[in-house]
Amino acid sequence: MIKTDILIIGAGPTGLFTVFEAGLLKLKCHLIDALPQPGGQCSEIYPKKPIYDIPAFPEVLAGTLVDNLMEQIKPFEAGFTLGERAEKLDRQEDGSYVVTTNKGTQHQAPVVVIAGGLGSFEPRKPPIANIADFEDKGVAYMVKDPEVYRDKKVVIAGGGDSALDWAIFLADVASEVSLVHRRNEFRGALDSVEKASELAKLGKIKLFTEAEVKKLYGDEKLEAVVIKHNDADKGETYLPVDNFIPLFGLSPKLGPIGNWGLEIEKNAIKVNNAKDYQTNLPGVFAIGDVNTYEGKLKLILSGFHEAAVMCQYAYQIVNPGKRYVMKYTTVGGVEGFDGSKKEAKKEVVQSIA
Repeated sequence: MIKTDILIIGAGPTGLFTVFEAGLLKLKCHLIDALPQPGGQCSEIYPKKPIYDIPAFPEVLAGTLVDNLMEQIKPFEAGFTLGERAEKLDRQEDGSYVVTTNKGTQHQAPVVVIAGGLGSFEPRKPPIANIADFEDKGVAYMVKDPEVYRDKKVVIAGGGDSALDWAIFLADVASEVSLVHRRNEFRGALDSVEKASELAKLGKIKLFTEAEVKKLYGDEKLEAVVIKHNDADKGETYLPVDNFIPLFGLSPKLGPIGNWGLEIEKNAIKVNNAKDYQTNLPGVFAIGDVNTYEGKLKLILSGFHEAAVMCQYAYQIVNPGKRYVMKYTTVGGVEGFDGSKKEAKKEVVQSIA
């Protein structure tokens, strides 16, 4: 059983920033996320997309924002359960909650914070009749361990940042990488498009544009794919492969959280925004894009604000009857659980005799 002060469902930017705000109050956090790495959509879908509305950053890449948040919370030693989905929420006699994941990992905390962005994510699967037959037998919808593809023949389908980034990365890992996209233009970052094009010229990536993977073949595991070209004159290409990775993004869903007895409105969780962003369940909060209230703005900076306010009220639940006086970081600095300390240098004023 993993025990903590605040259990955060979702390790996107809002969930990560919650660790910092909780840390200032000496509250320990643990995060659960179905994705294999922190960052939510910013890491999984558009790591190289620029974001323009983060205060003090005229422009910041989504992936860089996540890296900076991870660096910011490092002193507070948060725990992570990644690659597992929060499935069950059970309230205990003492008022705390136990959250169990789809893999049976149990977590207990007096405060649960749902910061799951738009919910849990499920891969968008291409309409290939027998694709389910090859899942975990050569077909995967995200790359968890690049070494799995060492010296293998890999086909990646998609036209966004994830498809481009992994095609570029695996060009130095796999024995053969093919990138298939139904259009001639890619939707990814310009530098990634240019790099993939250069690798194609060098023969390190096979590019199939205006084409789609339509058929999969194999006995006990994937052995080949059939690529159908939009140009009828080109027909179809039969390509022997070891792995097929369709990267068409992720579809947001509330998933099992929708069965926890929370008040739901249009696939979002209703909260009390007049006070603390608490849900209809005591001790369970929802912040970021997953919540809804009158005047809600689905912006990362809104999630950051909600995290700061929520933590003040979470402190009272974790420490009932104990008064907390908020201190600005400019005055009190930041003291990490790892013993680190950041604070402004004190000026020494000497009296003149």
